[in-house]
Amino acid sequence: MEAGPRDSEPATQVTQEDPPRLSPGLSPDGPDEEAPAPEVEVELRPQRRLRLWQLAPIVVLAAGGSLMFAFPLAFGTGDGGAVIAMLGLLISCCAAGWGMMAARRVGHTWPGLPPRSSGERPDWRVIALYVTVAAALVALAVWRVARLR
Repeated sequence: MEAGPRDSEPATQVTQEDPPRLSPGLSPDGPDEEAPAPEVEVELRPQRRLRLWQLAPIVVLAAGGSLMFAFPLAFGTGDGGAVIAMLGLLISCCAAGWGMMAARRVGHTWPGLPPRSSGERPDWRVIALYVTVAAALVALAVWRVARLR
């Protein structure tokens, strides 16, 4: 004898052929979408550019150094003129180097040179042009300061 009531209907069992029942709009691979939403690319990092607090000291040093370099050369003020002019040239060159490093840090490059991480090699003619112009400017500055004595 059995202790409980007997079901007259056989129990429904899930077999391998029957797929599991899912809510509408879902499939075993994920949600069913007839038209997927368009993808939108958003840059999470802010745009890299030189800020005022980076530019201000560079501009002030460059202006001060240029004035220290230019006034003794223009007016030839005695014995100390050559020393002050060379100090002004040094300060101007330091400001220019600082500005170039700040610009490189935010991703700017010199005209004619490839971007920083592009993998391209720079053209030797462009580099030779930059070196020639820089050497000529330094030679003219040293020659002018040497003529002050």
